[in-house]
Amino acid sequence: MPARDAAVKKAPFRDMVPFEKPPAKPARGNKAQRGNWPTNPYAQDCPTRLVLDRIADKWTVLLLILLSRRPWRFNELRREIGGLTQKMASQTLKGLERDGLVKRKVTPTVPVTVEYSITPLGRTLSDTVDGLRIWAEQHMGDVAKAQSQYDRTKAQTV
Repeated sequence: MPARDAAVKKAPFRDMVPFEKPPAKPARGNKAQRGNWPTNPYAQDCPTRLVLDRIADKWTVLLLILLSRRPWRFNELRREIGGLTQKMASQTLKGLERDGLVKRKVTPTVPVTVEYSITPLGRTLSDTVDGLRIWAEQHMGDVAKAQSQYDRTKAQTV
């Protein structure tokens, strides 16, 4: 396959939000609240898209919802969220900590105790993502029905 036709590879999750501010560009329309970044989430290089990539992840949503209720230890979170592997839990929590949404507290015990809690910034997001959970719970039957109807229609046309 020619290089130009190769699938676009996503950046590793831990690198989704850049460390440095992107170079200044002439801005049209509104500006990001922080810095002088132009905001247009439909533009490929908009920092808003990097943040949306982070928060659109299912593990991020589930972790933020749980952490909004109370502080949790690492293994408690893993046990509570079915299918969450140690690697994904660690990777997601590190990203959330880096983004200022989660705080990590290490207590020097034997073994070491690590507890995660939501930050004030994370709390501003947790209510929004909890709305996604509520919507999913209320409409999962409708989605399943639509999927069945779609599958029947596609099976008849093949």
